[in-house]
Order: sequence, then structure tokens, then C-alpha cells
Amino acid sequence: MINEKVTIQFSPSLGIFFKHYYGIISLEDIRSSWEQIFYTDLIPSETKGFVVDYRNAVMNIPPGQHARIAEYYKEHLEVFNNRKIAVLTENPQNVVISILVESKDEGYQSKPFSTMEAAVRWVLS
Repeated sequence: MINEKVTIQFSPSLGIFFKHYYGIISLEDIRSSWEQIFYTDLIPSETKGFVVDYRNAVMNIPPGQHARIAEYYKEHLEVFNNRKIAVLTENPQNVVISILVESKDEGYQSKPFSTMEAAVRWVLS
């Protein structure tokens, strides 16, 4: 557990890094949780991609600020470069934000999914 809003898990058999969010999530929560993961070197070198699970969370991101998520990923291409980030969500607001972020992808790929199976399949494809 990173904090009360984020848990992480790495699957060695899949090579996927899973990040699960809980509750109301802000841009700062997204940024600071990744920073903590980077600072403590928790992403194994054999990571093929990421599944970021928002099914138990709601993104509280002001209109027009979705681009800041894409900018953050671009600022950290040492981690995300040529990797896929599957965004797992069922909340319509989160889906819209995820699609808007996807439209800004550069150097990595992101895409929203509603099932874990589809998300994992895409990351491994």
C-alpha cells in the first residue's frame, strides 16, 4: 500500500504493474503516488506495462486539466516509454477523462477498459 488511496502489485508471471486507486482522486494524488513509486524504485525492470484501476475511485479532475496526466507520463518516459497503460474504470466520468488523456498520448499508449481481462490482454498484445 502506498497510501490510503493507492495500492500496488506486480505480477512476475504477466510482467504487469498494477496500481489500484480508492476514493476521490485528484491530479495531486496521481502525481504524488507515482513519485513515491519512482522514489522507492518499486517498478521492476521487467515490467511490460501497467494496469491502473479506478473502479473503486472517482477522478476529481477539473475540466480541461486531463492533459496534465498525459504531460506527467510524457515527463517520465524513462518509465512509460513504449509501454502500455490500461486504465480500468466503469465510472462514465472516469471513462471520458481516460479517453481525453488517450488523445494526448505521446511516447506511450493508454486506453480505457471496463474489464481486467481486456486490460491485461491489451497490455500484453
